[in-house]
Amino acid sequence: ESRGEEAIIHSRLNPPDVILMDINLKGRLNGIETVKKIQHETDIPVVYITANNDEATFEEARKTHPFAFVDKPITMRDLCRTLALVSEQLKNKEEVQENPQEQIALLNDRIFIRHQGQMIKLLLQDILYIEADRNYCHLVTDKKQYILATTLKDMQTKLPDALFVRVHRSFVVNISKLDVLGEGHVEINRKVIPLSRSYREDLLKHLQTI
Repeated sequence: ESRGEEAIIHSRLNPPDVILMDINLKGRLNGIETVKKIQHETDIPVVYITANNDEATFEEARKTHPFAFVDKPITMRDLCRTLALVSEQLKNKEEVQENPQEQIALLNDRIFIRHQGQMIKLLLQDILYIEADRNYCHLVTDKKQYILATTLKDMQTKLPDALFVRVHRSFVVNISKLDVLGEGHVEINRKVIPLSRSYREDLLKHLQTI
């Protein structure tokens, strides 16, 4: 069977609002590998269905940032509840509002961020990348990581687009810090970051201008 491959094609041709993915797909690709390939191209919330609760599988699945896990045997009640929660999270994500002055302020070559109740100054050149975590962002520097109560989309609008480029639904990178540019990934400071096909052309254009 080629159910994983078929899911990739269907998600490309007719993107659903939510993907219910069985981790133990039959065929060449399992559910986690299928989701990774889908996420290279599009941003669709994922709910995993699984009968396999071992820690290694869970950790591998968690890297794809699913909205939920549903254990087998699955009931309609569990499924409806999970989808309702996913719907609520998506709604909250769309409606989240922050006062940018409270979280982020840009001044020339530096940014001021609110962290643990105080404003901290960071030079733009010290920021390696920003990773989305639902309605929060992890801003990563060489020495430290900061969690900000803002979406990646809003974070990106505050940063200079000549330097900070979206490479994946969950990542914005400082292109001056790129160590490796692969076909489907980039690397910064040994961190492997997925590069979606939809963002690759824009990244290459930015790299040509610096």
